[in-house]
Parts: sequence; C-alpha cells; structure tokens
Amino acid sequence: MVEQLRRRKKRKWVLDWIRRRDQLGASARLMRELAEEDPKGYRNIMRMAEVKFEELLEMVSPLIRKKDTVMREALSAKTKLEIALRYLSAGESLKSLQYLFRVPHNTISTFLPEVLGAIFEVLQPYIKVPPSTDEWKAIQKAFECRWNFPNCCGALDGKHIQIMRPKNSASLFFNYKGTYSIILFAMVDADYCFRYIDVGRDGRSSDSTVFRNSSLNAAMEQNFLNWPTGGLFVGDDAFPIQPYLLKPYSHRWLSDEERIFNYRLSRARRVAENAFGILAARFRIFCRPINLSVETIDLVVKAACALHNWLRVTSTTYYLPQGSLDMEDPTSGEPVLGAWRQEPTAMLPVDRLYSSNNYKRDGEEVRKRYARAFMTDLAVPWQYAALRKS
Repeated sequence: MVEQLRRRKKRKWVLDWIRRRDQLGASARLMRELAEEDPKGYRNIMRMAEVKFEELLEMVSPLIRKKDTVMREALSAKTKLEIALRYLSAGESLKSLQYLFRVPHNTISTFLPEVLGAIFEVLQPYIKVPPSTDEWKAIQKAFECRWNFPNCCGALDGKHIQIMRPKNSASLFFNYKGTYSIILFAMVDADYCFRYIDVGRDGRSSDSTVFRNSSLNAAMEQNFLNWPTGGLFVGDDAFPIQPYLLKPYSHRWLSDEERIFNYRLSRARRVAENAFGILAARFRIFCRPINLSVETIDLVVKAACALHNWLRVTSTTYYLPQGSLDMEDPTSGEPVLGAWRQEPTAMLPVDRLYSSNNYKRDGEEVRKRYARAFMTDLAVPWQYAALRKS
C-alpha cells in the first residue's frame, strides 16, 4: 500500500498554464495591447478609459494589495481590479474569467467581494444625499431647466436585481414575478446620478417596507434633509402620494389637466428609469440572474452604482451605451423606450407601496396645485401633444 501511494503522481500546486499568467494572461498581454493599440476596445472591456482605470487602481490598491509569501507570489492589485471590472461589465462566469486571466475561479470567488467592497469604499463619496440647502437647490434648478418640473429634488424608483436562488432561503427572495431577487431602491438627480441607494432588501419583502422603511424616508419625515421649502420627489404609481412625493394620476377617464400633469411628471421621473437603464447597459451583470452569495451581490450593486456616478462626474468623455435611455418623439410626445427594457432578465419594477390616508389627502392637494399650474403659468408649448395620444 505504501509503495502504491509513492507511485501515485503528485498533484500539482499550480497548473502549468496558470503559471504562465504573468507572460500570457489577459492582464499581461491582451489588456496591454488594447491600451496601446485599441483604446475603444479597452474601454469596451473595462467600461472606462485606461486613464480612469489607472486612477481607480491607485485608489483601491492599498485596500486589495497582498504581500508575497515564501510559497507563492501574491496576485497583483491590477489583475484583481481588471477581473472585477470585467465581471461587472460582461457578467461572465467565474470559470470564463479563469481562462481569460489565468486565475483559478475559486481564487476569483475569494477576492471578488474584497475588490468590490474596496471600489465602493473609495467611491462612496460620489453617492451622497445633498447635505445643504444650496445643493438641493442646484438639483431643483437642473430638473426645472432640463425636465421642466420645478421644485423637484429627485426621482425615486425601485428595481428588482435578479439573483439565483440562495441556498436554504426557501421563499425568502421569491418575488411577485416568479423569480428571486434583491431590491435596489434609489433617488436619482437630473443628471442620472444616484444620490441615495438602499440595497439588499429581499424580493419577497412586503412592498410597504421598501420605501417606508428606508433611511431616506425617515430623514424626510423628520425634516433632516435641509432641503428648500416646497421641495419634493417624483415617482411612478408604485409609490405612495405624500406632500413631498408626487406620483401620476392612475384612475380611468383622466381630464386634460390630469393627463398633462402625468406627461410632465413622466418627463421628470423617467430620469430614474433611465439611470437604471444606463446601469444595466453598461454593466451587463444586471441582465441575467447573478449567481453569487447575497452578501457579495449587495457589493456588486453598490460598486456598480458608485462606478456609474464616479464616471459621470469625473469623465469628460463619458458616453451613454446605445439603447440605455428612453427618448421622446418631439411631435407626439410619446416615449420611445430604451432597448434595455427588452432584456428578459433586466431590472423589474417594484410593486405598489404603502400610503397613509392623511398623507394621501395632503399629497393630493399638492398634486392638484401642480396640475393647475401646468395648464397656466407653468405650461410648455409641446405638452399639448400629449393630449392627442390615443
């Protein structure tokens, strides 16, 4: 028996083709070639220009760099970051990334949460609720100038991020669409930036908990936001109408005044829809159920949102992926939906939310005032095309 064990071929510590990572892996060859010869191709793979990658690498390196040991050399921070960004941008499996970068998939699964957490940590300052009245006023001015909706401080929306069923979760993450998900709730400014995110509530959660139990809602109700008098948010029909949150009229046989209000509100609230569209078009990981632990999926969402904001704020050549935005027909006012909505596993809307009767009555009064104003002193010439829709 001892002789048989001795004759057995010893298992290799590292496979030969993985050993050649520093010479032939994507980080050593392909990424370098693209950076030098095909900047557009590099941006397509990393979802950012090389100069932005280097900037990000400098920020996250202290958090993800490891020391070499006597047993082996540590994986470089550069390779780790490239793998994490490629995972977000393409949604590839870890085994696919294993062969591209010559890094074992179990090694990737170990460092991926660390890298995603580091990205969110260094870029988290780019996702912040405005701390001052002046910043809220700047957002209001942008909504009024670009989307013709005065006093709007942000557009609210919630989406299901589809996931593979977690082990031993029973029906915890099972949502109304028959899939498994966590929820991303966000407040978006006029430039498609996420100013607040709430990530990780399970897809089975009661709809009344998503907005009502968010820290943003608590801050609004306790008047901690330092926003201007008359400031408000806009949302779709899933949200409760409140004095500081307007939603469209949803009953049948709308009057012209109500239809105009819905049209004007939709122009402002689609900013949030389109922010999710940009996110899904840029980071294709959101176009299929994510097969990671729930804790790591939370980091995926947070890192992607932070990268989105950082690139929009700091890149002079930031581009919008084709099909990531809803457009508007200039003659009829009809929305032309972005191609991202056709993805079968793209982000799904969150269902109806809770509303109290007192807030509902006060919110109705605010909505009526806006509806009247949009027919008089706040009217815009092209809005009447909305009345001609069948």
